[in-house]
Amino acid sequence: MIGIVNYGLGNVQAIANIYRQLNIDAVVASKPEELKRADRAILPGVGAFDWAINRLNASGMREAVEELALARQLPILGICVGMQVLADRSEEGTLAGLGWISGEVRKFPAMGDSGKRQLPHMGWNDVRPLESQGLFRGLESEARFYFLHSYYFVPRNPAHTLAVTDYDGLYTSSVRARNVYGVQFHPEKSHQWGVQLLRNFAEI
Repeated sequence: MIGIVNYGLGNVQAIANIYRQLNIDAVVASKPEELKRADRAILPGVGAFDWAINRLNASGMREAVEELALARQLPILGICVGMQVLADRSEEGTLAGLGWISGEVRKFPAMGDSGKRQLPHMGWNDVRPLESQGLFRGLESEARFYFLHSYYFVPRNPAHTLAVTDYDGLYTSSVRARNVYGVQFHPEKSHQWGVQLLRNFAEI
């Protein structure tokens, strides 16, 4: 069963609806005990880095998610800011991140490869996976996802980059370290490509 962590941020119901349509068992978990039966979890998120960390801490869900990710080493997927909080820190705030994938979150510089970059990065863009199995199975080419962000994840270890996207220069749009995954885009808003990615996560 997939536990969708509801700590007040993210499109939890949209994710749950996709899994319902796929006939995959998932629950929107608002209390720690609701994650006990989960064999994997999704950590969604929108908004600012510090706000997300504070909301996660205040929700009482952090220890339950850490139990899944670190003690039981079950698959975890962070989405958007839910991916960013996997890092050690962010230029957007002052609080420490979860540190499950070592790295930092930086703001896009205004000047990109072509000399101009609009922020936020909003709308559809291509995602190029660096491996054609697991989370991105069936999404090796022509996969497009919906983005809305001004900050991006820079993993300390380049081997933790799972996919890249070109936004006036290449950046990491998906990460993975062991059982922990993250995507900067919103699969729940990304039509058939997002549905495929969420299906893949359920099968990892």
